[in-house]
Amino acid sequence: MGGMSSRELEAVERASAEPMLDQLLSWAGINSGSRNLGGLERMAELLVDAFTALPGVLRLENPEPVDAIEPDGKAVKMKHGRHLHLTVRPTAPIQLLFTGHMDTVFGADHAFQQARWLEEGVLNGPGVADMKGGLAVMLAALKAIERSPTSDRLGYEVVINSDEEVGSLSSAALLARAARGKNAALTYEPAALPDGTLAGDRPGSGNFAIVVRGRSAHAGRNPEDGRNALLAAADLALRLDQLKRDGLSVNPSRIEGGSPSNVVPDLAILRVNLRPRTPEIEASAKREIDEAVVAVAAERDVEISLSGGFARPPKPLTADAEALFNLVRKAGSDLGQAIAWKPSGGVCDGNNIAACGVPVVDTMGVRGKIHSMEEFLITESLAERAALSALTILRLIGQAA
Repeated sequence: MGGMSSRELEAVERASAEPMLDQLLSWAGINSGSRNLGGLERMAELLVDAFTALPGVLRLENPEPVDAIEPDGKAVKMKHGRHLHLTVRPTAPIQLLFTGHMDTVFGADHAFQQARWLEEGVLNGPGVADMKGGLAVMLAALKAIERSPTSDRLGYEVVINSDEEVGSLSSAALLARAARGKNAALTYEPAALPDGTLAGDRPGSGNFAIVVRGRSAHAGRNPEDGRNALLAAADLALRLDQLKRDGLSVNPSRIEGGSPSNVVPDLAILRVNLRPRTPEIEASAKREIDEAVVAVAAERDVEISLSGGFARPPKPLTADAEALFNLVRKAGSDLGQAIAWKPSGGVCDGNNIAACGVPVVDTMGVRGKIHSMEEFLITESLAERAALSALTILRLIGQAA
């Protein structure tokens, strides 16, 4: 390993030697789907036990209230788990943010519940890559840094939320507060590709629930007196689909509601996701959605209410972000790891952090595959990525010297 000082080499070796696999296997045995509040609480308790190895003030933060639209069109309060928040040396000269999430996409009733070995060095299991492996990497790197003689120059916050896979709506305010005043941030989502490629710029993301209320009538006797909410929702879905263009994807994903076949339906809920590449496209999309809603409501004589919004801002690759990527790439080169990055169509908490003006690399986690029963972790990447994080953090401390 060339280009490293003896101090850096010592931290890298310590990070790589942490028992991350054993830790990960115990965590993977807990179902922590985003809506499994009991599992999330058990996972949070395990994380508190693990992260008490670090100094500072550790607490579990209550989630912010979040409204959701039910299939009957009514707004209800959606429950979320608590979020881990650690604050260390808040007056140190360099301040960093480290983030991850404890929730997975696999609910308590999902068939995918157990980890198993596919072959030597390849572990299949729920959340092993996304992102319980990343949490183990984060902790290993920070434990190594705490034993470095320069650790007193580093202050940081750790946020591990319980709702990233469902949009981070109950943790967005906590993330924004933690990002305030930080020099840089590292987020431990898995690599964008199994070869370790990082995600560079990302689009934004908005999820909308559009409630259409029409008027019931008998489908045979007096259909002309009705106002078909289902047709209005379908009309709106087609109009929103036509907003697609370079830099904006639109996915009308579900229409709920309807009625018996002999009744004109008076309720429908359209759910749609939009992903704009730039803030300008996002602002334009907001206007176009409002215009489409007004037009359909007028032409079909229905009432339409819009819920949701753009919760993940677009994340362009700014000059500061590129400088951070280059620092990570140089650290990787000195470790014998080839680090590259490319645009991604996915979104994560890195979007929210970047919107606070903080440069962030948000794929510092493990290599593998995610979001299906084929999810796997390449176990050698635990040590690789822990070493990469430790060296990156030391060099960020050095920049402030």
